[in-house]
Amino acid sequence: MSDPIRWGILSTGNIARQFARGLAELPDARLVAVGSRSQEQADAFAEQFDVPRCHGTYEALAEDPDVEIIYVATPHPFHEANTRLCLAAGKAVLCEKPFAMNAAEARRMAADARSRGLFLMEAMWTRFLPATVKIREWVRNGAIGELRMVAADFGFRAAWNPNGRLLNRELGGGALLDVGCYAVSYASMLMQSAPEEIAGFAHIGETGVDEQAGMVLRYSGGRIATLSCAIRTAMRHEARILGAGGRISAEPFWRAQEAVLTVDDEDQRVSLPFRGNGYCHQAAEAMRCLREGETESPIMPLDESIVIMETLDRIRAQWGLQYPADEA
Repeated sequence: MSDPIRWGILSTGNIARQFARGLAELPDARLVAVGSRSQEQADAFAEQFDVPRCHGTYEALAEDPDVEIIYVATPHPFHEANTRLCLAAGKAVLCEKPFAMNAAEARRMAADARSRGLFLMEAMWTRFLPATVKIREWVRNGAIGELRMVAADFGFRAAWNPNGRLLNRELGGGALLDVGCYAVSYASMLMQSAPEEIAGFAHIGETGVDEQAGMVLRYSGGRIATLSCAIRTAMRHEARILGAGGRISAEPFWRAQEAVLTVDDEDQRVSLPFRGNGYCHQAAEAMRCLREGETESPIMPLDESIVIMETLDRIRAQWGLQYPADEA
């Protein structure tokens, strides 16, 4: 086995804890450091996950000489600043989704990484799950013929908390950036291009963010994606991929452990469980890239992350939904 890749985690919230659990599934990964905005939080996280080095500032984590790659696990309004802090310190970065607040931030992040020759990838963990890999293989190999339509829904009913992250405009709240990005990214992964035309409607709630939304994206050749998302309405988390000669379904698509291929009304169901909580698969891809000297992953390239952010920007523009980051 190659020498273990030494990881740091920036932030100590729920996603950071999930990633730490996922990383433990990889024998060639070592979680060696954590950084928080307070020493107390860093110490508590380090004790829970047996992390040898704990830092009370993000800057100290970025400068830690024992760290090779940092997982940025902060809320999305802070992704650009946190990512660029780590890149400036010479660290590779895996940044939690959505990659940024808008396309302008994403472009700056990508430019920073490229100018320094450092690895950077959006942590859209769904793409790396075995079931998603199988779905891409089916589509690529023509199992359903010409791809015509993609439909994906991701919504849940969160408790009413106007000051919490989900409903707070200052914290990047709203359904589109929280869970709609999964659906938009899923369509992008399959369509392999930017949409030519977009139509979308949203309910903007009293806190000023989108509580539920429906979108239709038209791609070249008349291909269409119909997507929906919500943080105040429960939905089935299903994806349906429709081709000229068959269809594929996965539920819940964003953490799928099985997929169904239907051709001539005959179903082929495959079970492809992910390891642990599933977060290890994206980490494994980042580590593969580091070992092979790749600064971008072909599965989640930076240009596509930028296109996805541009698509999210175009959708929000139709709703008149802006965040403080858009005014920078």
